[in-house]
Amino acid sequence: MLMTDQERGVPRQTPTLVVVGGASGIGRAVLTRFAADGWHVVAADLHAENGAALVAELSGDGASVDFVETDASDESAVAAAVGRAVRASGRLDCMVNCAGVGGAFGPLVEIDVRDWDRTFAVLCRGVFLGVKHAARVMLGQDGGGSIVNIASIAGLGGGAGPQAYSAAKAAVVNLGFTAAAELGPHRIRVNTVCPGFIPTPMTRPADGDARQALHDVQPWPEFGTVQDVAAVVRFLGSEESRFITGETIVVDGGVRATGTRLPPVLRGGDPAARGLTGFSNGSTGQKSVVHEIPADSPARVGSAAIDPGGTAAGTQERKPEQ
Repeated sequence: MLMTDQERGVPRQTPTLVVVGGASGIGRAVLTRFAADGWHVVAADLHAENGAALVAELSGDGASVDFVETDASDESAVAAAVGRAVRASGRLDCMVNCAGVGGAFGPLVEIDVRDWDRTFAVLCRGVFLGVKHAARVMLGQDGGGSIVNIASIAGLGGGAGPQAYSAAKAAVVNLGFTAAAELGPHRIRVNTVCPGFIPTPMTRPADGDARQALHDVQPWPEFGTVQDVAAVVRFLGSEESRFITGETIVVDGGVRATGTRLPPVLRGGDPAARGLTGFSNGSTGQKSVVHEIPADSPARVGSAAIDPGGTAAGTQERKPEQ
């Protein structure tokens, strides 16, 4: 059973962080980094099992940590997570919007509009909701605060991720500009971090094929880590970055500098080449959806015979609508 805020006894005015998508991957690393510096941290995530494990681990190390089961696309859920943090310490100093899904994949002509909308609901609307409800609190407190949105180099050009994912991340980058311009006069900073290929539970493991592909496109010789991204977010959440707002900071080992299109092995493979379309739920704990591209689809015109490759483990099939 998770401890309540009252049971934990968080001292009032303790610096407080909320991470939407904080139970795994980059979000978890961010949460851990702030907790180590004495912040009260709240993980808002859809994956309850991961959230419980996070609380057990960090509280065992003496950290002040809480978990709220949260669907990033649900406004009432995001508002509740922010409210939980404010009730615990009386303020909100940093909000990190990091919830992620792989989202819709497959050829553009075969992507289901429901999958496209769900991708934007989590990756784009979710960030908007985090910014909205964090700003509501920060506008009413002394000193403003810091909001950090996690986008991706996929949002800065084509060829670095699935279509819907890339478009949603591009929207996140632009939202960072507009939010920073609006909230800056109130001492609320809004910045965007764009990671490159960072191995996480949602991305491909750092195996031999991925390492070779990375060597071909990334100047820096090693894979980046979630801790590399967390270090940048920690800086943006501190007073040391008090004059930085409206920035998009790329953390990619130089991939963006080369202008290189990422090979399929670094962006989750190429499902379309295997005759597949659907929706990836990433590390949310929910099953992904995969179905075969119809034989008469325009996506197959001019292509060689495609082996659908079966259905990946941990997925469920969904028949195309009639």
